[in-house]
Amino acid sequence: MKNITHWIGGAEVEGGGRTADVFDPATGEVSGRVHLASVAEVDAAVAAAAAVYPAWRDASLVKRSRVLFRFRELMHANRDELARLISAEHGKVHSDALGEVARGLEVVEFACGIPHLLKGGFSEGVSTRVDSYSIRQPLGVVAGITPFNFPAMVPMWMFPIAIACGNAFVLKPSERDPSASLLMARLWKEAGLPDGVFNVVQGDKAAVDRLLEHPDVRAVSFVGSTPIARYVYEAGTAHGKRVQALGGAKNHMLVLPDADLDLVADAAVSAGFGSAGERCMAISVVLAVDPVGDELVDKIVSRVAELTVGPGDDPASQMGPLVTQVHRDKVASYLETGVAEGAKLVIDGRRTPILGGGAAADTPGFWLGPTLLDHVPAGSRVHTEEIFGPVLAIVRVSSYEEGLKLINDGEYGNGTAIFTNDGGAARRFQNEVEVGMIGINVPIPVPMAFYSFGGWKASLFGDTHVHGTEGVHFYTRGKVVTSRWLDPSHGGVNLGFPTNA
Repeated sequence: MKNITHWIGGAEVEGGGRTADVFDPATGEVSGRVHLASVAEVDAAVAAAAAVYPAWRDASLVKRSRVLFRFRELMHANRDELARLISAEHGKVHSDALGEVARGLEVVEFACGIPHLLKGGFSEGVSTRVDSYSIRQPLGVVAGITPFNFPAMVPMWMFPIAIACGNAFVLKPSERDPSASLLMARLWKEAGLPDGVFNVVQGDKAAVDRLLEHPDVRAVSFVGSTPIARYVYEAGTAHGKRVQALGGAKNHMLVLPDADLDLVADAAVSAGFGSAGERCMAISVVLAVDPVGDELVDKIVSRVAELTVGPGDDPASQMGPLVTQVHRDKVASYLETGVAEGAKLVIDGRRTPILGGGAAADTPGFWLGPTLLDHVPAGSRVHTEEIFGPVLAIVRVSSYEEGLKLINDGEYGNGTAIFTNDGGAARRFQNEVEVGMIGINVPIPVPMAFYSFGGWKASLFGDTHVHGTEGVHFYTRGKVVTSRWLDPSHGGVNLGFPTNA
């Protein structure tokens, strides 16, 4: 039985009191127990971060970037072990976990360029013998609260930039798959990061609430469901913190009649069922503009029939289980909901055969195979609610305008895609759609690290997105300095209003 601890001040710390079970989603068995932080453990982590912060803030940009470079190399060397931990606790297949690590490392590589990213501006002679220039400085102790679906990538959206900017960081990962955070902490230490600059507190709502109210935590970054994102934003800002909180999603793919339907089917299956649909950028709704619906459904069905669902550590597996039994049951409940609302259940993921087992519903573990619902009524629960699992809904629409309206009328605005061979239609779509991240013939338009990730509407609370230049700005504050070095001969008092003369 694995014992999963906190990481405070450069060492593992067990803490006391409450624990929670960690499961192997492929078998349903308990694989470990994670310690849940009390207020005392959170306070200890913040205190360790606050103690080392002044020295780390004052470390040269070159020193910080060199630590980042070493961390990047260690992460790359240990990527298979990190992926194994992710698969064992989250359930995603090994290749998918490796992809997660690779996308997270892109942000580390971006943060390695922090000397350039923190350059300010300089204006000479803004007034007589007066110069003006801007600088950006770190905030202090900052925190990240991250979800279960990407236990390595999403934390790496946050802490590389925060640490490179000179802050000290406290990570509260999901208690469902916490082991990846400890491996990353050990690699930070091996890379030469001073003890206390990176800390991990395992925990649940008690740890979250303490981070949100702690007077020494200056900023909080959060990724998760919309109700919790709203709570984190409101509670954090009420305590005077800078907060960026990314919430849920219901991502639509609009398919125009001129689209390449083989490309569309490949994209819909890949974006709908990768990582068992547990992605905030997953495509969960396909808006099929007449008359492409029937042909597209047939193509999707043929591709799903060739997918292999099985344990994450089996090289033959293409899709793994869901993260917990509770989550699996919630996702599966939408199949009956969809049928009751008038949809047609074309593929029932409860009957999907599992490698080494029987049908998904009869195999130990948290299994639900790829599911396809066709003729889903617009505005129904299956269409509008975030399911966060391998359930793909086909909504038939008569025109581009109808499809666009459904997207724009939705609660969320995280990601969307259009598939078409018409450049004018694509350009119109990117201009008119009310969504933060847009794909044109790209089903999962996650921005590269040097751009920023984030949506609109109920998918984002706060003013900045994560990573990229917005991430640098989130973890720093700007100053503008106006300076005059006086000539020794200068003197005299002038009580007039100062002007730029």
